[in-house]
Amino acid sequence: METVLIVIVAAIVALIASAIRILREYERGVIFQLGRFWRVKGPGLILVIPMIQQMVRVDLRTVVMDVPSQDVISKDNVSVSVNAVLYFRVVDPERSVINVEDYFAATSQLAQTTLRSVLGQHDLDEMLAEREKLNNDIQNILDDQTDAWGIKVANVEIKHVDIDESMIRAIAQQAEAERSRRAKIIHAEGEMQASQKLQDAANILSKNPQALQLRYLQTLNSIAGEQNSTIIFPVPLEMISAFKGVLGMDKPSDQGKDAAS
Repeated sequence: METVLIVIVAAIVALIASAIRILREYERGVIFQLGRFWRVKGPGLILVIPMIQQMVRVDLRTVVMDVPSQDVISKDNVSVSVNAVLYFRVVDPERSVINVEDYFAATSQLAQTTLRSVLGQHDLDEMLAEREKLNNDIQNILDDQTDAWGIKVANVEIKHVDIDESMIRAIAQQAEAERSRRAKIIHAEGEMQASQKLQDAANILSKNPQALQLRYLQTLNSIAGEQNSTIIFPVPLEMISAFKGVLGMDKPSDQGKDAAS
């Protein structure tokens, strides 16, 4: 009798122990009763009736998934290899267990196909320059399609866009040509602005001969400051006429005109 009693007590203890479940703060238990969904429990201590109820644990923490490298043909027929990283989490444990067999594998496969589909609609320049926009497009598509599985895609980041060596050289040549074009444009704009300023200065000097003479003297002063042994410079006719007036060289001609009269 004692042996039977010990066996019965041990069976009851084992039964109670098997019915006890402890779920952490980030875990939920999806309970099925006789094969039908009953409720979601947790976190903390819960009881599951053996043989009648079954529990499936679901982790609610954010999952970081590395999307393998995908060979993509861009819109301008350039072959590239692209990989990305995906951040998602379960927001509805019931749907993540009932609506899909393995939500992790399903999300991974969907991310790979979506990555190829979205990037194939864009040129190589857009892949390199508009990465933030492509991340948002992929994230929105994945979030819409995984909503039926109780999955929330928080973020998608394209990590690397690997290009062939020949294409890298072509891009470098294109960048060099673009820099050369910009340099020529800037130089031409500078020449145009300088010519406009010179034209404005010439117009001002032509209206004021004294200013022209002053500018001439300033130029002579700057030349004289340099270490030159011989300086040859032309003298404007306006300055010669001015010097004649100062020295009175035009007086004899005036006296001759008086005598003739």
